[in-house]
Formats: sequence, C-alpha cells, structure tokens
Amino acid sequence: MNTVIIGSGSWGTALAQVLQDNNESVILYGIEKNEIDDINLNHKNSKYFGDVEINPDLKATDDINIVKEADIILLAVPTIAIESICKQIDTLISKKVIVVNVSKGFHPETNERMSEVIRRCISKEHLSSVVSLIGPSHAEEVVIRLLTTIDAVSLKEEDAITVQQLFSNNYLRIYTGSDEIGSELGVAIKNVMAIASGILSGLGYQDNTRAALITRGLQEMIRYGMAFGGKQETFMGLTGIGDLIVTCTSKHSRNFEAGYRIGIENTVENFFKENKKTVEGVRTAKIVHKVATQHNIDMPICEEVYQILYEGKEPKLCANDLMLRELKREF
Repeated sequence: MNTVIIGSGSWGTALAQVLQDNNESVILYGIEKNEIDDINLNHKNSKYFGDVEINPDLKATDDINIVKEADIILLAVPTIAIESICKQIDTLISKKVIVVNVSKGFHPETNERMSEVIRRCISKEHLSSVVSLIGPSHAEEVVIRLLTTIDAVSLKEEDAITVQQLFSNNYLRIYTGSDEIGSELGVAIKNVMAIASGILSGLGYQDNTRAALITRGLQEMIRYGMAFGGKQETFMGLTGIGDLIVTCTSKHSRNFEAGYRIGIENTVENFFKENKKTVEGVRTAKIVHKVATQHNIDMPICEEVYQILYEGKEPKLCANDLMLRELKREF
C-alpha cells in the first residue's frame, strides 16, 4: 500500500521513518523546502531532531499531487490546519483512501473532533474511513526507536487493523480500538492537564502534587468523555491515562513546557507575547471551558487553566483555590 504522510514536522517524520523501517511504500510531504532538502540530502530533520540520523531511504517532497497515488493518507498537521488540508486533498484524490489522523484537539470554531472534521471535508466517495493513530508518544523517542505503544482507533475495524499491521514493529506496537469519542476526547483534554502540570512544576510543586493532578485530571477526562458517549474503560487505556501520564511528566511535551514557563513567571503575559510553537492545550482549554459550561460538566482543573490563560488569573491563586474547594468523597 502507498502511504503519503502530510506534515514534515517531528511526528510526521518519525512515523514516516517507522514505515520506511518496515519496508513499506511511504513518502513524506511538507511545505518547508529546508526540511525537505534536509531529509533528502542529509538524512536528518535538524529543525526537530538535531543531529539524529534518520533512515536514509526515506524520501520527502513538496509536491502535494503525490496524494493522487496514495492508498493511505496520514495527517500530521496542527488541528487548526486539518480542515483546509482535507479540502485540498479531496480535490486531488480519485479513489477511496484511509485517512489517518494523529492530531489531538478540536476544530477551533466548530468544536468538532478531528475525525468529524475529516468526514465533513472529504467526500464519501473518497473516504474509506478515518483512523486515529493516537496515544502516549513523543516523536523524539520514536525517531530513535525507543519502545512505544499507541492505538489505531476507528469505527471501521478492518481499516484499524490495516493501520495496526502497517505501523507495528519491534519498537512501535499498535493496538486497535473502536471508541472514537472517548479516545479523541481523552488525548485532547490531557493537553490541558499537561499545561496544569507544567504550571504546578513551575510554581515549585513536586511529586505529590503531580500525582494528585494526574489522578484528579483523569476523573475530569472521564466525566467529560462519558457525557458525550465515551466509554469509561477507554480512559484506563493508552488514549486516556497513558497519554495523560506521558504528557504531564515529560520534557518533550510542548503543553507541559508552556505551563512550566507560565508557572515560573506566575503569569501568562510573556507566554502569549513570545510563544511561536503550536500548543494544542491552549485552544483546547477554551473549547472545554465553553462546552463544559454549556453542559454543566464539573471540570475544576480545566476551569483554572482557562482562567489563567484567558482571564489573567494568577497561577498561585489557582492552585490555592483548587485545594480549598468544598470537601467531598473521592468517588
């Protein structure tokens, strides 16, 4: 099968290398000529991975028409770009393809999950199914072939199995799942929790606090996910607690890094002035706040992150307010 990966950033490059390592037919598409040349000529993606050498057989291109030859199209672009890229490729493909999404978040205006955006923007005659390839993973580790496990989640089991078999090898193990709602909500909301975890670390809190944050954050993810039809057991797996742990504890997490800076400075002001990276949890916090308010879903940690990001609340006050909430049973 021919696979085209759209997005020559860190995760797109790492997953393209996985397929190249598996001797599958893959090509990486990007819009940055420097990245394309770096991959093709130097066998590196220096912008993201420094001097790490990638599989020398991996090829990249800046010609979007390559999707015409694809059986599988993997989207490794920020959530804000999913709609436009789907509309673009829908005009180019002429057969049914599996579209694999690896972005974690929501449409910034409609609040749709990524699978919903893809199904809306790619015509039925071109779309076999959407598969979400998501879970606890950092590209920086996958690209150097450290052991990782994630999920291929789809409403069409046979396509999930196809993706599972395509990407699995001795360092990347893929499980399949069918709870699209729970999985997509889990990997999106954990980014908000990762910002909270970074803020607490920046404020000087340590292991006890992070354990509490992860545990209570998981409860918020479950509460939100089940309100929209997600299954509780999904949040006990890779797209729930698994992704939550890795994002709340890792130096590789952009969301944790963003939160840490905000916590260190005890203000969000400089972060918004100077940040140039895609930090999905920032947009997600706004959407979760809006939807949770509309549906009366109790999300105290997400609410405090929202107040820090969008209402200028002092991070130290948020931590204190969470601790002094009304006492109650854990479950």
